[in-house]
Amino acid sequence: MASITPEDAEALANGADLAPQAGILAQYVKDLSFENPNAPASLQGQGQPKLEVSVNVNARAGDNDMFEVELRISANAKNQDDMALFAVELLYAGLFRLSGAPREAIEPFLLVEAPRILFPFARRVIADAVRDGGFPPLMLDPIDFGGLYIQQLEARRGGSGEGSIVGNA
Repeated sequence: MASITPEDAEALANGADLAPQAGILAQYVKDLSFENPNAPASLQGQGQPKLEVSVNVNARAGDNDMFEVELRISANAKNQDDMALFAVELLYAGLFRLSGAPREAIEPFLLVEAPRILFPFARRVIADAVRDGGFPPLMLDPIDFGGLYIQQLEARRGGSGEGSIVGNA
């Protein structure tokens, strides 16, 4: 059991809740790009496109226990003849407040749980952009942010072994 500091004991005596708390203050599109470089020819194609998707998570600390988490998703589609059909890139972010969380819990929250919260909204923005570009909506599969985070930790251990409280996944 963790020991209680005199400050925590006084706060508890005055009715304070010292349990860790997390909240999302805002979520927003920071950047959205959709390209349909070969329209209208790209809209007349048949068959399943070749699709490349990349995902990156970045987190930055702010003031007053606030953190910005960015979810960058890029997707490029080509037809069977390697003609570009579309390219979409989204930078979707959320502003989170974490209070009372132990230091070791902040990074996993920012790089696993926060992107998990943001992903369904980012997925909808991408689906709408692709649909509005004349293609069937691109419905991205769920992403295992926990697995990405574990890969990042293993890569970090294999490298210098150093890491910051916030970063990329």
